[in-house]
Amino acid sequence: GDASIQPCHTAEAVKIMEYSLKSTLIGLVQSLFGRCKYRWVEATFPFTYPSFELEIFYNDEWLEVLGCGILMQDILVKSAVPNKVGWAFGLGLERLAMAMFNIPDIRLFWSEDERFLKQFRVDNIHRPIKFEPYSSFTSRTRDIAFWLPTGFEEMDFYDFVRDKLPRDSVEDIKLIDNFTKEDRTSHCYRVTYRAWDRHLTVEEANMIHDTLAAEVGKIGGVVR
Repeated sequence: GDASIQPCHTAEAVKIMEYSLKSTLIGLVQSLFGRCKYRWVEATFPFTYPSFELEIFYNDEWLEVLGCGILMQDILVKSAVPNKVGWAFGLGLERLAMAMFNIPDIRLFWSEDERFLKQFRVDNIHRPIKFEPYSSFTSRTRDIAFWLPTGFEEMDFYDFVRDKLPRDSVEDIKLIDNFTKEDRTSHCYRVTYRAWDRHLTVEEANMIHDTLAAEVGKIGGVVR
């Protein structure tokens, strides 16, 4: 008999199942990664025979994305469907997600850090996402409240902070309060400072925040 197939299978049946298996999984991979080069590699798994691994050429290297094969007939016999044939596959969702979203560390998937989780809350699941790394060092939070200059909007402040302060020193900005008195409007923002390469000291955070207050004054904002 043919040693490349299970004794109970005919070559024709295996050829049909293999075509179904491979075409389905190529469709799956291309729906995730787009049209890409791929290759099949012979493999060995305990529950399938013959067995294969599917690799794709992604980010200039071959990446293994899944294993698969024709299901061992004995499994179907013991499952009370002896007259059926089938195929099976398995893939590591974390590894796929790491490749798709450029996530550098598999441990992040067990993180409850909101900075990680919020990047994957989207209204449209088809919107492209690229993971934005963040620092694990200590953060420092400071509030700044000021009367707005004429024509100044909330979005202007976000751009202003990132333009005026040291690069990558600001992790987050939130508007936490606003009120209007007569013809003047005041905003209060909570600014989170965090360095990429070390813990930020209280003194350093205060110095950066003092710089921000001075810059706000230069554009006509009156710090309260």
